[in-house]
Parts: sequence; structure tokens; C-alpha cells
Amino acid sequence: MEWTREKRYLPYEKWDVKTLLELQSQAARSDYQLHYHIRPTSGLLNDPNGFSYYNGRWQVFYQAYPFGAVHGLKSWVHLTSSDLVHWENLGEAVYPDTPLDSHGAYSGSAKAIGDKLFLMYTGNVRDENWVRHSYQVGAWMDEEGKVTKLETPLINSPEHVTEHFRDPQILEHDGKYYAILGAQDKETKAGKISLYKADAVTGPWQDLGYVDLPDMGYMVECPNLVFVDGKPVFIFCPQGLDKNVTDYQNVYPNMYWVGESFDFETGHFETKQKAPINLDGGFDVYATQAFNAPDGYAYAISWVGLPDMTYPSDKEGWANCLSQVKRLSLKHGRLLQKPVKAMKSLRGVEEDFTGDLAFDVGAQSELKLTIKQGQKGKLLLAADSEGKNCIKLSFKTGKHARLMVDRGECGQAVNPDYGTSRTVKLPAGEDLDLRIFVDHSLFEIFVNGGEEVITGRFFPQNGQTFVKMDSGVDYQAKTWRLKDM
Repeated sequence: MEWTREKRYLPYEKWDVKTLLELQSQAARSDYQLHYHIRPTSGLLNDPNGFSYYNGRWQVFYQAYPFGAVHGLKSWVHLTSSDLVHWENLGEAVYPDTPLDSHGAYSGSAKAIGDKLFLMYTGNVRDENWVRHSYQVGAWMDEEGKVTKLETPLINSPEHVTEHFRDPQILEHDGKYYAILGAQDKETKAGKISLYKADAVTGPWQDLGYVDLPDMGYMVECPNLVFVDGKPVFIFCPQGLDKNVTDYQNVYPNMYWVGESFDFETGHFETKQKAPINLDGGFDVYATQAFNAPDGYAYAISWVGLPDMTYPSDKEGWANCLSQVKRLSLKHGRLLQKPVKAMKSLRGVEEDFTGDLAFDVGAQSELKLTIKQGQKGKLLLAADSEGKNCIKLSFKTGKHARLMVDRGECGQAVNPDYGTSRTVKLPAGEDLDLRIFVDHSLFEIFVNGGEEVITGRFFPQNGQTFVKMDSGVDYQAKTWRLKDM
């Protein structure tokens, strides 16, 4: 199919049911399909949206284009969970069906207010000359899942930004409501985070200017502010960030900045951190959304996919997934990201993984191991029975300790122009603890209790379900095959 502009923005009602059912069937049959992560039933999944707690359940939405593995006319798909692991897909909740979101319901957030969930998102509108106009749209969702949109925008784009003004996060502080948005300044063409304030979520909203973060490239997408162990933390996606500021290899990075305090009225962000830090040391994490939950913790979930990139499953008519939910905390001024406790409910029978023989763990598994300090070697992941065609984890746990993950010899290539390996530094002279999750075409590696996370897609051939450790390495390990969510 040739994906013309007209095709991508064809209204949903003009697609026939047979086409959608065929796409859903094809996606469900895919060998690469995810089984314990949120994934599209058809077409493309991208940014997580509206991550929140409401009506006694966890809520998340994702931006979706159900008719192909391309960016087209976007809607929001809604899922709920009782434990942040087992998600129930309730289908499309926000359609691009009004003059304020005619060309796509883009990213945004949600907050429980009274007995309803308030949604705030960017409505994408194109005029007859295909010039973009962004509106920040409000909507109420009731306990039955019915969404009622406000008829006027919450926020119109101010004069001092370009057309790139989107992805609102709604916050509450001292009885007032605040919103932060990604922006591109019209005069400097620099990436910024805009700050707004209102007495009520329905407005009127007052422009408080920009948050005073330093160099942010030419655009900031998906900004989030959460408080972790009492500290303000900005999580965001700076596009075009100078690599002399912070090194990264992905087309666009997902980063965070830990502060000491944040002034909601002035936008002043006090921090000791000299530069933003990569949120994920892997290949494919973007558009992370985080929020402070009623249980006192901050949680995050990410899009596992990247803007402007393609993946082998595109040929099957579906693309991308969401990460597992991670609980956030701080250690020595850096974020720790840990799997939520309910991930253990997916475990089957526990098995010991010892020696250097290839060990079949299946296509959806968890591997937990400790590698003693003062060693170097390789752990092969998603390997064939001969220990080839695999993801290679090369480690050094002595001086100049590091962990390198290479997916370059594991089936179909995944965006090799941006490199096939990623490396994270480790504390010198310490044991290395790894907790590794594999779900058919996704790996998530939690290093030393979440001090680093390395996430990536891979597209193996049949039979690549083995793990193998180099001979002579002193380690302890356990594995579990994991159930579907």
C-alpha cells in the first residue's frame, strides 16, 4: 500500500471493517508479538498518554493509528489495570472527531478530579494549506468510560512559539492547577518547556513563561514533572540536543534532570545536576510518561519505539509497544527504575541456570543473576541452541567496569545506522546484578537494582530462546518462564 497523505488522514469511518479485522489477525499471529506488554491490536502504537489512577484502577492510554504501521490520523486507546501488570484493553476512547483535533488526538495527560478523569491533550489541526495549528484540548471521562470534550481550547498557541507546541502534563500544587508543555521558541528556535497556571482545570489558563532549564536542543517533547523522594524531576525528550552536552546514540534521547526545588510561580528549577542524564541506556525508549500516584510513589511507562524509525514488524502491519511500568526512586542524585512488585505474579516455575551450557528459557522469560566482581565475559541472550545469532552482553566487573549490549547479530537488523551496541558504566570492583526480561521481540535489562535500564527491540529467527554464559565465570542465576498478562 502506498501511504499517501490522503490515505493516512482518511477518517476512521471510511475504513472497512474487513481491513481492520485482517490487520488485527495478522498482528495477533506475529512471531514478534508481545505477550506481557501493552502492544497494538493493529497498526501503530506510540506515546503513552493519560497515565493515572482513577476509579480504583490504574489507567493508561496510548496514541494509536490502527490501520497501518505508519503515523497517520491518531486516536487514543484506553487500558486499565488493578496491579500495573495485567492490562485490559478497552479500545479507542478519544477519536479525532472535532474541529479542535481533526488531524489527530496527540499526546497529553490525565488527572482524577472528583468522580471524573480529566484529560488534557494536544489537538492537531491542519488548514487548507497544510499548516499545523495546535490546540490544547480538555475532556472529561466518566466511570463508564464515556468521553465528553470541551468545545473551546484550554490553551491556544502563544505568539512566541512556533507550530511545535504540544504534549501537556497537568499538575496540581497548593490548590492550583499547572500545566507544562513542550515548545519551540519562535525567535531562538530553541526547545523549551512552557508553564501555565489555572484556578480550575477548565481554565482560564495563564502563561507563566518558560521553565529555566538550560540547553534543550531545538524542541522538547513529552515533558513530565514528578516528585521522587521529595525532589522535583523533569523527564523529557530533547530533540537536536548537542552531544557535547550529553552523549547519546539514538536519533532522539529520553532524558531526566533531578532538582533540589521547583518554583511553580516563576518556573525556577534549582539543580546541582550539570547536564541531563539518559533515562534509558538502550536503543528504543522515548516519550516516557510519569506521574505521582496516590500510593506515594512515582511511576513511569515508556514508548518502546522511536520517531522517524522503522522496525521489521512494520511489514506485518503493526509497530511498537509500551515498556513495563517502573517505580521511581533516587540514589545518590540519580533515578532508580525498578519493576513493580506485581511483575513477580507472571513467574512460572523457578529454575537454576548454572554452568556454561545453553539453557532454553523460552521466548518470554525473566533471568535474575549476580556476577561476582573482578571478572569479564559474555552472557548470550536470545541465542540459538549453538549459542549463536544472539544478543551479546559483554561485562567487566573489575577496574573500568562496564556492560555492553550488542544486538547486531540477532536476526533482522534494527536501525543499524544508529549503532548496534550500547554501553553503560558500572561501579568498579563490585558485583553486577542483572534482572533481564524478554518478551519475544523486546528485552529490558535492569542493572544493579535499576541504576541503569537498557531497553531494546530485537527480531530473532525461530528457536532463539536460549541463554548461555561464558565458561569459568563465577555467577549465580535463576530463570522463570513468564505467563501472558
